[in-house]
Amino acid sequence: MRRERVVEEVASGTAELVPDNERRQGWTLLVDGVPQSYVDLDDPRHLEFEYVRRLAAAVDAVAPAGTPIRALHLGGGAFTLPRYIAATRPGSGQLVVERDATLAALVRRVLPLPRRGGVRVREGDARAVVEALPENRFDLIIGDVYAGAQMPRTVASVEFAAEVARVLSPTGWYAVNVADLPPLTFSKVQAATLGAVFPDVAVLAEPGMLRGRRYGNVALVASAAPASLPVDRLAAAARRDPFPGRVLHGADLATFVAGARPVRDGAAKDSPVPPPSIFR
Repeated sequence: MRRERVVEEVASGTAELVPDNERRQGWTLLVDGVPQSYVDLDDPRHLEFEYVRRLAAAVDAVAPAGTPIRALHLGGGAFTLPRYIAATRPGSGQLVVERDATLAALVRRVLPLPRRGGVRVREGDARAVVEALPENRFDLIIGDVYAGAQMPRTVASVEFAAEVARVLSPTGWYAVNVADLPPLTFSKVQAATLGAVFPDVAVLAEPGMLRGRRYGNVALVASAAPASLPVDRLAAAARRDPFPGRVLHGADLATFVAGARPVRDGAAKDSPVPPPSIFR
């Protein structure tokens, strides 16, 4: 049966759900022309976007395979990773925070979440919700908060990272998607910012991206416990990717950060505006 593109106005702009002709139940979500999510309802383990696969490496490594976890998703989109966790870690309890309630309603209507998948959706601002949560609540927090194509400054500071650390378990992880331009100044500042709060931090990205050759995405993973990130496992997952990646940790991460300073609320900035041609 032919599937039609769905276009609706939502609070954050014009949302489009575009069917993938190559996959029977594959869909891409765009808002104002910017790709936000890809979902395959038949196979939620299929992750189309490179940066989502980087974040999924943290999902896979944060606990033994199949073990349920408590996960908080900051930014909903089409709920790609909540669906992935429901499929790979049945019994997990998940909370998704999405500011745009009309977008969340559209996605849930056209691309329903799995029944008994343990996924709850809350409308709200990511920072405000995190600040209101009790401590020691989650094993994994995934940050993918974007207004259009920019990560807002409210989730880019030492103060916010400290709130994230507060609601994580003592061994919990924070994995965040950062979109950046050469020479990756924003990513370096974000790595330094997380390093000011978390005792163990790693950066995952494609080598060309790390060399500052193009606009793209960098994944940062931070652990609340010292020296606890399974760097070899994350690196192996990065090498297996269709776009093989690298993991920067320890001395390599220190070289990458190269003097970038942690940023506090008063000085935090939104992530860079992408090149005008990037989504054409």
